[in-house]
Amino acid sequence: MKNNKFALFALVLVQLFYGVTFTFANDVIDGGYIQPYGFILFRVSFAAILFWIFSVWAPKEKIDRKDYIKFVIAAFFGVALNMLAFFKGLQFTTPINGSVIMVTTPIIVLVLSVIILGEKITKIKILGILAGLLGALILSVYNRSSSSGDNVLLGNFLVLVNAASYSYYLILIKKLTNKYHPYTFIKWLFLFGTFFVLPFGYNELVAVNWSSFTPYVWFSILFVVVCATFATYLLNPLALRKLSATTVSTFVYIQPIFAGVFAIMMGSDSLNTVKVLAAALIFLGVYLVSKNPNLQVTK
Repeated sequence: MKNNKFALFALVLVQLFYGVTFTFANDVIDGGYIQPYGFILFRVSFAAILFWIFSVWAPKEKIDRKDYIKFVIAAFFGVALNMLAFFKGLQFTTPINGSVIMVTTPIIVLVLSVIILGEKITKIKILGILAGLLGALILSVYNRSSSSGDNVLLGNFLVLVNAASYSYYLILIKKLTNKYHPYTFIKWLFLFGTFFVLPFGYNELVAVNWSSFTPYVWFSILFVVVCATFATYLLNPLALRKLSATTVSTFVYIQPIFAGVFAIMMGSDSLNTVKVLAAALIFLGVYLVSKNPNLQVTK
């Protein structure tokens, strides 16, 4: 029972970290301190260093040669495309928009499971998919940002690409995570991911004026690297060892709550009727889709 309580606490902590990251990352990027791809390279490379240092205390496993290509493909979708689209999307949209659209991940997982794994789909799940897509469209087309440099439609589309990429990554690693300890997989995932994002982020990273960073900017960047990357990728596997996938999947629903409350407290975003209506449709869609207990949705 004590271990289960720790697992539940770990999952809440993961969603809290992800939720507030929308505001921290948005403030750093919109403030012009570092461009999105440079931020991603910094995030992935330093997280990779932390994971490899941590692996000294992790279980030692021999990896089959044939699985390295699977690690590479998983790194592309789970780290490179996923994060590049997410941070570029945050440059054009708002924290609440981004966090709400990310909740479509269970819907996308279902669609990909039907296409790739041949899982059956019911009428109620089709209704859920349509509700979720309608919510995402309303949020993208009818909502507006107060920042003149924002392009909500493009930003929301890129966050949706991020969600789709991560969903496909979940399908790819389904067998790998059964074969290897999660910590073994994660260190290779971020090593290969660093090579993928290097060509995109190198020029932006070397152009950063580090002396212009305020204490808040440094804190925001370190929070994204240490808490929203390193810690979350360590806590999620620990929780999955104690709780069912169904229980874990429900925790993604609280991410927009953390993101919305924190963004409003920090003055980075605000609520309006369009956001509330779109969020309600997306949550309804996710609820209908996630009624299948066999789906595993984690971030």
